[in-house]
Amino acid sequence: MAIIGFIGLGIMGRPMAKNLIKAGYKLAVYDKFAKFDDLVSLGAEGAASNKEVASKSDIIITMLPNSPHVKDAILGAGGVIEGLKSGTIVVDMSSIAPAASQEVGAALAAKNASFLDAPVSGGEPKAIDGTLAIMAGGDKEVFEKVKPILEKMGSSVVLAGDIGAGNVTKLANQIIVALNLAALSEAFVLSTKAGVDPQAVFDAIKGGLAGSTAMNAKIPMILDGNFKPGFRIELHIKDLQNALDTAHNLAVPIPLTASVMETLQALKVEGLSANDHSAIVRFYEKMAKIEVRK
Repeated sequence: MAIIGFIGLGIMGRPMAKNLIKAGYKLAVYDKFAKFDDLVSLGAEGAASNKEVASKSDIIITMLPNSPHVKDAILGAGGVIEGLKSGTIVVDMSSIAPAASQEVGAALAAKNASFLDAPVSGGEPKAIDGTLAIMAGGDKEVFEKVKPILEKMGSSVVLAGDIGAGNVTKLANQIIVALNLAALSEAFVLSTKAGVDPQAVFDAIKGGLAGSTAMNAKIPMILDGNFKPGFRIELHIKDLQNALDTAHNLAVPIPLTASVMETLQALKVEGLSANDHSAIVRFYEKMAKIEVRK
């Protein structure tokens, strides 16, 4: 069985790595900023650098915050590219700019290594359950080789196109999620201010056309006043910035995304950037002077 290197053991990467260990894979793990003793205790082999992970692995997975972190871990000093074995497959599961994925892919190809961008959706709960939605970009033959591994972390694993297509798909996902959360916030603040029980509104509409996975996941959290992060506001800001940058480069106007971005920026100014992105409701609550709670 191939040895899998896993770099990036944060709120998402850690449970994803644990699911691979549970599935019987041998892992070499490293994170520049986080301890990983718990994974070593489960059987993973700890490494001292990204380069060392690469030297020990046949397939390498990265799960990092943004484009600069991925480029540093893979292409930087002491990075994956310095320890690569010929024929290695690198799968970046971070949510980054599509152009950055293409840059990394080209650099790895020059070293006779293959690359997939394969960002995920579902947040921490689905990372823990192993039911993430995984959207990949890259060569179909390479994708088929790693698909069984990806299926240990996700319930949906789809090849969207060439390198970069995975992250374009993820940007589309993040735009839809952000706008959905804003719409939910407006609707439930309005309902509550009108004197209608928000739980009753949720029960009444969740099975209809307005129902969504976002509603089912986030309205119960809002009603409980629970904004513990499954996906932090600051990360959604990062994703929407990548969406805006990509859209501007392609001459595609996305005005609704820009509007929600400013709402998230306002929450950041309020010191709420580490809250779950469902806390977008707090922007509307503040303006309407009411809380959507049970």
